[in-house]
Amino acid sequence: MIKFAVIGTNWITQKFVQAAHESQSMQLAAVYSRNLDSAAQFAQEFDVETTYNSLDALANDKTVEAVYIASPNSLHCEQSIFMMDHGKHVICEKPVASNIDEATRMFEVAQKNGVVMFEAYKSQFLPNFKQIQLGLEKIGKVHKAHINYCQYSSRYQKYLNGENPNTFNPAFSNGSLVDIGFYCVAATVALFGKPENAQASAKLLDSGVDAHGCAIFQYPEFDVTLAHSKVSDSYTPSEIQGELGAIIIDHIAECTDIKIRYRDGSVESLTQAQSENSMCYEAQAFASCIAGDNTTQAQAQQRALTVAKLITEMRQQVGVVYPADK
Repeated sequence: MIKFAVIGTNWITQKFVQAAHESQSMQLAAVYSRNLDSAAQFAQEFDVETTYNSLDALANDKTVEAVYIASPNSLHCEQSIFMMDHGKHVICEKPVASNIDEATRMFEVAQKNGVVMFEAYKSQFLPNFKQIQLGLEKIGKVHKAHINYCQYSSRYQKYLNGENPNTFNPAFSNGSLVDIGFYCVAATVALFGKPENAQASAKLLDSGVDAHGCAIFQYPEFDVTLAHSKVSDSYTPSEIQGELGAIIIDHIAECTDIKIRYRDGSVESLTQAQSENSMCYEAQAFASCIAGDNTTQAQAQQRALTVAKLITEMRQQVGVVYPADK
């Protein structure tokens, strides 16, 4: 059982801890927050005694083997490297870094220290994502795909009210593309690899981040269109079109329902049972990498770096700039 600590005490951290315990591969051992009261309150929920408001103290806790980082995106690189330099394995929320330069440095530090650096991209490890991969063998030659994730942000009204929440603040390396557009890019890369070309467009807010956007990824035999938004909802599934049929994917991040609609009108369900907490599979994969699963680790690293490079290039095309880019 891997003893791990968390940096951050928000809802996503709570969900990951529950997932880690469900996976029966990791056990929460310590909680860090800048506010010690917040750390104590979170720790009490999971019956944990050790809390910190000092990253130095956490890094020097020899009982902690790994750290889950769910701080603002702009802090991912600095905090991950600090923990890895102290011998900790790191699983960091997506996006793993603000840009490709940071991501490259993080994985180099992991290799130097002999630890695992892992991006918490849950979708690729879901049973139903594997069903999508198997479904590709059934639909014949792929000609086109549409990957879609548009969800109205609960914080958008705060932005409209002039409060400038982290979600729409470039100082925290945020915006639609890196938040939920990430799932579109990562799923496309996980399924089809690196595209030959990527062309992006976006609508920017006055704060400097993107409210919504789209992209075309060009592959030798087909194109993939991607759409993302944090200021509107979409009820359209994602779709991969082949000569024999189309794979229809409900919610590209969660992969809740997968089916193939064939040209003759028949429909085949590929949906498998999944845990209600979709993060448990990434926790299992992270633990597997720590245990020596070099194949999973190498694949996850390659995907993370490819996605980081693509998103960096896409931001450059549309004019979204973070302090970390300068």
